[in-house]
Amino acid sequence: MQQALNEQLAVNLKGRDFLALADYKPEEVRYLIDLAIDLKGKQKAGKIYHPLQGKTLGMIFEKSSTRTRVSFEVGMYQLGGHALFLSGNDLQIGRGETIWDTAQVLSRYLDGIMIRTFAHRTVIELARGATIPVINGLTDASHPCQALADYQTVLEHKGRLEGLKIAYIGDGNNMVHSLLMGAAKLGMNMSVATPEGYEPDEEIIRVTKENASETGSEIHICRDPREAIADADIVYTDVWASMGFEAEQKDREVAFADYQVNEELGKYAKPDFLFMHCLPAHRGEEVSEGIIDGKHSIIFDQAENRLHAQKAIMAAIM
Repeated sequence: MQQALNEQLAVNLKGRDFLALADYKPEEVRYLIDLAIDLKGKQKAGKIYHPLQGKTLGMIFEKSSTRTRVSFEVGMYQLGGHALFLSGNDLQIGRGETIWDTAQVLSRYLDGIMIRTFAHRTVIELARGATIPVINGLTDASHPCQALADYQTVLEHKGRLEGLKIAYIGDGNNMVHSLLMGAAKLGMNMSVATPEGYEPDEEIIRVTKENASETGSEIHICRDPREAIADADIVYTDVWASMGFEAEQKDREVAFADYQVNEELGKYAKPDFLFMHCLPAHRGEEVSEGIIDGKHSIIFDQAENRLHAQKAIMAAIM
């Protein structure tokens, strides 16, 4: 029965865009995670698997990147295809060509598009104009590829996802938006602690809670980091000033002064909690060195799994 379900899910995912986890059913999200683990096993065992042989992914970057560019480019190669780096400054889109026209033209050349940009509406408009699958590599509103890799990492370390509690401490940014939706889809509980004025988007919280009601997840938003982290299985944080908000760095350092994930705060979590960070990290700001470089940290497992999760996405939809 499970094999038949997986075969049907594989059919359903072909040709789809991957813009946000909200667009995917719980069983589809879990299918992609399981596929990522399977592809990781193949790669570790040295097995050749080229489902995308002869296909090309165009990668549009309007934001700088380490993990996104390298993992997509290497992942496409390992799947038998080719990845093409397209700087936003080099494309005609940087000189005023419409997103629609760009999408139409690229669709005539490529088999898929990954874009890492600022406004989420750019990704939506690109997907509307394209006749090939579009992958959201990051926007100011969401980071679904990272969240998928994160939950793959949790599953590998904990052996399950359902019923686990993830605590997020810090800025209510694109990362927490995708983590919230992922938790709701996967039957996990999630608590978020942010300073006043830095909460996650209200509409995203509303939609997340709707999804959580279907899977039995509990979603909690609060101010107190100790309240959020209490009995957490996973503790997560991100930089206080994401890309595009660097000018607010000093103000944010003041606002987030009590939101550092450190050894003292970690005492409120479960003794075997996992620490996660999407990187890059600022040691001594959002997280202490003792936590990020300590026994609880799995940050580099997360980083590695960007490769495998994105391979799963590409293999499934392209």
